[in-house]
Amino acid sequence: MPDIAADRLTNVVAAVFRHAGCDDAESLRVADNLVTANLTGHDSHGVIRTLRYVDWMASGLIKAGQGIRIAKESPVLAVVDGQMGFGQTVAPLAVDIGIKKAKEMEVSIVTLKNAGHIGRVGAWAEQAAAEGLVSIHFVNARGSELVAPFGGRERRFSTAPFCVGVPQPDGPPHILDFATSIVAEGKVLVAAKGGKALPEGALIDEEGKSSQSPDALYGLAGPDAPPDHRNGKGAIRAMGEHKGSGLALMCELLGGSLTGNGAAGPGPRNFANGMLSIYLTIDAFMEEDNFFAEDVKGYIDFVKSSTPAAGHTEVLVPGEPERARKAERLANGVPIADIAWDSILQAGEKSGFSRADAVEMAGLA
Repeated sequence: MPDIAADRLTNVVAAVFRHAGCDDAESLRVADNLVTANLTGHDSHGVIRTLRYVDWMASGLIKAGQGIRIAKESPVLAVVDGQMGFGQTVAPLAVDIGIKKAKEMEVSIVTLKNAGHIGRVGAWAEQAAAEGLVSIHFVNARGSELVAPFGGRERRFSTAPFCVGVPQPDGPPHILDFATSIVAEGKVLVAAKGGKALPEGALIDEEGKSSQSPDALYGLAGPDAPPDHRNGKGAIRAMGEHKGSGLALMCELLGGSLTGNGAAGPGPRNFANGMLSIYLTIDAFMEEDNFFAEDVKGYIDFVKSSTPAAGHTEVLVPGEPERARKAERLANGVPIADIAWDSILQAGEKSGFSRADAVEMAGLA
């Protein structure tokens, strides 16, 4: 398992996408988003996605150089069509619209449909928080039936992420970002490629029994076959029993049905992310200056003052684990499982970027 400096890894992944047909700006944008996911510990949404993105480009499921289309608009609302562009290109454009409208009108709602994989949703909450806005995001993935509902064994939901970002004027924002499944599909992919093992019971097999083997999701397609959820008959389990299952349903209805993207199923549907985002300016709600900032800081301090339970050294709040992991990985390099690194090299070869050049660029020669 190599540890690769973040800037070198970004350069390698960007080179893969340049060779695949993206321009320099989009290649760097996608690469930076993926590597940042790894830096913050969200390896499931990081560079392990490179080969899948390249394959999607080749099949037309993602289009390089694609902009957005505004289908409907009012002073506080925008319905945005990503036109199957890279999520790392169209999602920040949609977020920019939400930020601009909220600053003008105090609140805004923006829907995004037909987006390529938008990556770590927390990145878009961070974008809004950097402008001083609270944001709430409901996300779904059309054509990605992966998760069994509470009490069921067949797939019905996508991993349906939910995210909230709360800025803190005198410190880093608090970003809550999670899949409504026990694990994101990308974490199953990481485990299948030799990374961190799945927790017990994260999956359910076709017989309705709990499992932690990626084979439950991907099947037994052979050692050289890329992991493909279409080959498996099991499912990922929803988090939090009936509560997580209910939240997943709402993410499908709001991020999928309401945006016009379409829910995960039924039936065969081409993959696309949908996202419903709500943006709030803090001053619009405040009667007293600095109340929000002072109350947030005081309450966070109060939460963190709880005596750690057995097995814990401190109480962490959303955003802290990611910042700690980012600092550590910036200092020591990004750990990449051998099989995941090989998949990046495969993506490069498919795009005309040689293994030797990639290895040299990564500093591993």
